[in-house]
Amino acid sequence: MADGLNDARAMRVAEVMNDFRTIQQRIQQYRVNPPQGQQQLSGYAVLRQCHAEAQGLLAANFNAGSAQSSGGSPETLKRQLQRILIDASARRFRAQKIYLRAVAAMRWVQARNQILQGQQPHAGHAAALQRVENALAAELATVTDDRIVNELRQKDWSAGHYLAEDPSLTALQSWIRSQH
Repeated sequence: MADGLNDARAMRVAEVMNDFRTIQQRIQQYRVNPPQGQQQLSGYAVLRQCHAEAQGLLAANFNAGSAQSSGGSPETLKRQLQRILIDASARRFRAQKIYLRAVAAMRWVQARNQILQGQQPHAGHAAALQRVENALAAELATVTDDRIVNELRQKDWSAGHYLAEDPSLTALQSWIRSQH
């Protein structure tokens, strides 16, 4: 039975999709050209991986499945919007995870550049560069699924968005696994 919330669902889909687009744009801002011979260092490798994952996420097709049912009843529309919402939410979730990893990698690049100040790395830089490596590893370890979901929900709640039907972390993880 129709519940009269399809307009709220459609608005929520638009909000999540807009947020996804904004996150993707932020990821694209983090581009660097590693110095010759340093392309494989951890921070640069993370950035390269983030850009590849972001491009893959953009290129992934929406698996409409049962969302393309015939008929225009409010109940059919409800099911379609719920299916689109979980797909859009999963994409936003994955994009946010990529973004947080890219931010950590950019901090690594900036810290490394500050230490080196245009010089080639040498033994005198070893301890400071190791601290930067350790900081990157520690920051990447904080990029957890729970953190991402909590931050996105807090942001959405603060903005006053309709969250009653947002997928749980478990639902997002299941959806992501089913799409690969």
